[in-house]
Amino acid sequence: MQHYPKHYCGVFGIFGHPNAAELTYYGLYALQHRGQESAGIVSCDGRQFLTHKGMGLVPQVFSGNALETLVGNMAVGHTRYSTTGSSHPRNAQPLTVDCGRGQIAIAHNGNLTNAAFLREELENKGSIFQTTVDSEIILHLLAQPTMDGRDNSLVQSIRRIEGAYSLVIMTEHELIGVRDPHGFRPLCIGKVGDSWVLASETCALDLIHARFVRDVAPGEIVILNKDGLRSVQAFPEHSRRAFCIFEFVYFARPDSTIADKNVYRVRVEMGRQLAREFPIDADIVVPVPDSGNCAALGYSLASGLPFEMAFVRNHYVGRSFLQPSQLIRDFDVRVKLNLIGALVRGKRVVIVDDSIVRGTTCRTRVNSLKEAGAKEVHVLVSCPPHMNPCVYGIDFPDRSKLMAANYSMEQIRDYLHADSLGYLSIEGMVAACGSPRESFCTACYDGVYPVRYDPLLDKHIIERRRSRLESLGEALMKEDIHPKLL
Repeated sequence: MQHYPKHYCGVFGIFGHPNAAELTYYGLYALQHRGQESAGIVSCDGRQFLTHKGMGLVPQVFSGNALETLVGNMAVGHTRYSTTGSSHPRNAQPLTVDCGRGQIAIAHNGNLTNAAFLREELENKGSIFQTTVDSEIILHLLAQPTMDGRDNSLVQSIRRIEGAYSLVIMTEHELIGVRDPHGFRPLCIGKVGDSWVLASETCALDLIHARFVRDVAPGEIVILNKDGLRSVQAFPEHSRRAFCIFEFVYFARPDSTIADKNVYRVRVEMGRQLAREFPIDADIVVPVPDSGNCAALGYSLASGLPFEMAFVRNHYVGRSFLQPSQLIRDFDVRVKLNLIGALVRGKRVVIVDDSIVRGTTCRTRVNSLKEAGAKEVHVLVSCPPHMNPCVYGIDFPDRSKLMAANYSMEQIRDYLHADSLGYLSIEGMVAACGSPRESFCTACYDGVYPVRYDPLLDKHIIERRRSRLESLGEALMKEDIHPKLL
């Protein structure tokens, strides 16, 4: 019932530091907002990989003396919410493999659009998968000694995958960062002393006092080892840039800097744009914490209306969309925010949030305001209506569950019990980000998908695999052999 989209993942890696696992722990702590379902760290002491991962928040997974066992001067970490792959301990990352090329660990943020096709191809060649996450497909590709009759290389493997991916890969001697050619997901490079760092967001660098060096460029592979940094462009031909604009709207922490733009300032500007597009005769502006804080402040500054924190957030409740249990999500909706009724009684209120996907939580907020005595409640959203599902790693539901894709603005306003409803235009959102529209992915708003995706092909492959398994099961039953005995 929660209206927020599910997040995807945060990745972190460090090379050349005696306390690599400890710094990775703090890096993941800073990236906790990108996934609260599972966390993991793999370290390397130059000979062997040491792994600790599990379900839960970073401090829960790494309680006690867990970090003491992760020795070595190199480590890679991951914090996750399940987008592709079910919520299960075996799907927690980083994933590792020990193959002819040596030991490899991988942490992946994003979603592969050709995952079903590649998995089918690899299974037909004899690959055995241990998880249901598409990140394991990348490991299998990397582990192959040859590809298309030639010696396999990292570049060749990366060119096989399509979709959105920021990767941190660790071998026994190197740390590698990879970003897809369209640059859907963020990935930055930092330094702490003489050690190199890779992270999803700059806020992770700040926590460990690392210096920001630069972003990994779209299509770039950066290789970090004892000789320093080496860069390889895996896709020399120009690809359309398609950075996920929802990072600026919601996902990234406001203290992070992405593409030389501070996320906080971008969100405040989105609020200013809202005020220009929807000037409302009201008494106060109220954000939905914490996601609506910056935009509400921008609206207040541009409109001159007083800014009031009328909703108080219970900070001991996590981001409710990240909880896989529907029961927990429903509970979070009720306890996450409490209203200070005295601030809104008899007032005309503008309430600002970053997005409305299903609308159920927003309706609860509007009802709370009116029950507390608000004369009017005007709902403003600092991004356009979500009309299409995301296939690049954000768990937006299919169109049938997206409110704006199935109802008119007037029907949505009526459902929310709001006196008015306004969404920021795509043009206003892009203007606030300060870059050309063609540099962003806005598919969830306008339906223009930068990377091809064929859901019918995926469905056909999945159904064919299911049919094979059912046929195998029937054959085994005739022979009176139970599959678990094989």
